[in-house]
Formats: sequence, C-alpha cells, structure tokens
Amino acid sequence: MAAPPRGRSLAQYMPAAVHERRLVEMTADQRAQIAERLDAEWSAHMVAAQAGDRIAYEHLLRGCVPLIRRVVGRQDVRLDRIDDITQEVLLTLHRARHTYDPSRSFSAWLCTIAKRRAIDSLRRRGRQDRHEIYEPIAYESHPEAESGREDLGETANQAVSDALDQLPPGQREAIEALALRQLSLDEASAFTGKSKCALKVNIHRALKILRARFG
Repeated sequence: MAAPPRGRSLAQYMPAAVHERRLVEMTADQRAQIAERLDAEWSAHMVAAQAGDRIAYEHLLRGCVPLIRRVVGRQDVRLDRIDDITQEVLLTLHRARHTYDPSRSFSAWLCTIAKRRAIDSLRRRGRQDRHEIYEPIAYESHPEAESGREDLGETANQAVSDALDQLPPGQREAIEALALRQLSLDEASAFTGKSKCALKVNIHRALKILRARFG
C-alpha cells in the first residue's frame, strides 16, 4: 500500500468539493494517460513475476488491491464480504498468473477475474447453484478489452490523490495554492505565508516528482 502521508493531508486543508473537482478537471485525457501508465506498469510487474521476480510481484499485489475492491463493490456484494472476495481474487490471480498474456491489458484481465469471483460469491450466498462456477482460466485468459476501464480511471484518480498526499508539506502547500486553487504568486504568498521564491522552488520540485511518477 502507499506510504502514509507525512504531515497534514492535502484534503484536510482544502474543501473536499474543490479537491474532488480539481481531480476531475485533471481532464479525461490526462486521467486516461495515467490509467494507461498504471496498466503498463502492472503488466510489466506481472511479466517480471512470471519470470520469478518476487519484489515485482509483491508490488503488483499491493498496487492492484484498490482496483479489485472497486470492481467487487460494483457487483452488489455485501460490504462485509468485499475483503474476503478480494482475497479470493488475489488467490485466483496467483494460481492463474502463468496464463497472463502480456500483449493484453492487465487491468482488463484482472477485472474479469474480480467480476467472476464476485459473481461466484453471490451465487453461493444466494443458493442459486450448488456448485461454484469456475471455468478454469478460460475467462481469465480472454478478457474484454474495455473491461474495468472506468474502475481503472477511478484508480488513477486515487493514485494522483495519494501522490499529492505523499509530497513534502511545503510542496503540497505550493501545489494546493498555485495549481489547485489557481492563485497568483502574490496571492499564494499571502495565503501560505511563504515567499514567492520558496513557492516557485516547491512547485517546481513537486511537479518534477509528479511528472516522474505519471509522465
């Protein structure tokens, strides 16, 4: 999981509505680009895991949990079952990892697994079928290309929010004032109590970190 934010969270000192609106105003294209980078990163980690890289595999498992939870939660699963089904998805991913085709979207492959695990759980809980529906890896090998795109977009939003929260306090403050609130340098200096020079340095460093992470 992402490291806990240091100091005060960005969301704690700006209105939630503004924070959410600015994330949405990241633009659909930017969000799609971040989602594509996440998908490519996860795919690379899975390929490395297939070759025996345990560190890449652990990083992958930690990173994809939020996406799994979103997908499972959309299937009308009871809240108290989401964690259990998420673990089932991770176990299925582990068993099926050798079947992943790197020419396909990893997130689509994972979302297909997550949806099927959730459906299996609903069927078991509803006594609609005496046997769990599990078609050995067939559905996991050939996901729909569009599967999970919306969920991955939301995961991209969360990744940006997490990245902002993990910036050093001075850099978060500069981003909040100049980028999110869109204040002028003079206004931002009055708002934060920091010099214009310090704000320029901090936002430059913050943007450098964010660009390195998301491109």
